[in-house]
Amino acid sequence: MKNARSLQSLFALLVVLALGTPAVAQQQETTTSTMQQQSAATSIPAGQKQKISGVIVQHDADNILVRDYKGTNYNVNLSSSTKIKERKSNPFRGSKKYVPADLSRGLAVEIEGRGNDAGALIADEIKFSEAERRVATSVVSVVTPVEGRVGDAENRLTQSEDNAKRLSGQLEELAAVANTANGGAKAAQETADKAMAAVNTANERITATSDTLNGRISSLDEFDVAKTITINFRVGSSRLSAEAKAALDEIAEQARSEKGHVIQVAGFASSDGNEALNRRLSRDRAEAVTSYLIENHDISQRRIVTPLGFGEAKPAADNATRDGRVQNRRVEVAILVSKGLMSAPASGATTSVNQ
Repeated sequence: MKNARSLQSLFALLVVLALGTPAVAQQQETTTSTMQQQSAATSIPAGQKQKISGVIVQHDADNILVRDYKGTNYNVNLSSSTKIKERKSNPFRGSKKYVPADLSRGLAVEIEGRGNDAGALIADEIKFSEAERRVATSVVSVVTPVEGRVGDAENRLTQSEDNAKRLSGQLEELAAVANTANGGAKAAQETADKAMAAVNTANERITATSDTLNGRISSLDEFDVAKTITINFRVGSSRLSAEAKAALDEIAEQARSEKGHVIQVAGFASSDGNEALNRRLSRDRAEAVTSYLIENHDISQRRIVTPLGFGEAKPAADNATRDGRVQNRRVEVAILVSKGLMSAPASGATTSVNQ
C-alpha cells in the first residue's frame, strides 16, 4: 500500500509538469525559415560574348548567380583576370578597383564576358557604382542577423517538440507501472488519460505557434504601398527643384512614422536622347533623390532599396507627344511597409510633383 501511494505521488508530480508544458512552450520564441527556390540558370554558348545587367542573388567562392531585370538567372564564374571596378559618371577621375569579396548579395552589376563549355559566363569585367555597393552592404548587414535569429528560433521549436515527445513517453511508461502496481485501478487510468490530454494540448499549442510564425515569416518580404510620389525633371537634367525637395521632405517625414518600411526609388527618362544617355540620366535622377533623402533627413541606407535607372523602359505616357515625354522624365518614390511586421494595411496615397 505504501509503495502504491508513492507511485501515485510520483505520477501526480509528472502530471503537474505536463500541465505546465504549454505555458513554457508558449513563451519560447519559435520560427522557421522559408525554403529558397532557385531557378535554372540560362546557358550561354561557349565562346559567345555576352553582356548582362542585373542583381547578385548568390555568391559562393568564385561563382555568383546574377538575375537580370527580366528575371533570367545566369551563372557567372570569376577568374584571376576578372576586372572588378567602379562604374563612374565622372570621366576625369580614375575608376576604383574592387575585390571579389565586394560582390555581395543585392548588388546591381554590369558584367561582360564569354560563355564556357558548362554554359556559364566567364567574367572579363564587372562594374558597379560605389553608391550601389554601399546600399548592398547595408542590406546584407540587416538580412544576415535576421536569418541567424530565424535559425535559432527553429532550433528552440525543435527542442520543445522533442521535450514534449520525451514527456509523452515517460507518462506512458508511468501509466504501465501504475496499472501493474494497482491492478489496473480506475483512478490511475483516469490520471494517465488527463496527463495524455495535457501533452496533446501542449502539442496543439506548439503547432499553432509554429503556423503563426510561419505566416509572419512568409510575409516578411511582402509589402503594402504606404505612399507613392512622382518627381518630374527637365530635359537632360537630374537636378531637384524646390517643389521636388518639398515633396521629398513630406514623404521622408511620413517614413519616420512607419514601422518595418523600406523606400523604393526608380528613375526613368523620355525618348529625347539615345538609349545609353537615357539609362545613365535615369540612374543619375534616382541617385539624386536617394542622396537628398540620406543627406537631408538622416534616412539609413539600409532603408532604401537599391535605386535603379530604367532609361526609356516602362514609360508612364506616350513618348510621341510633348506632354507624354514630360511625364516620362521622372523618378517614382514609394514607401513600402512589410506585411510581416505590421498588423494594419497602409493607405497607399499617390502624389505627383512637376519641375
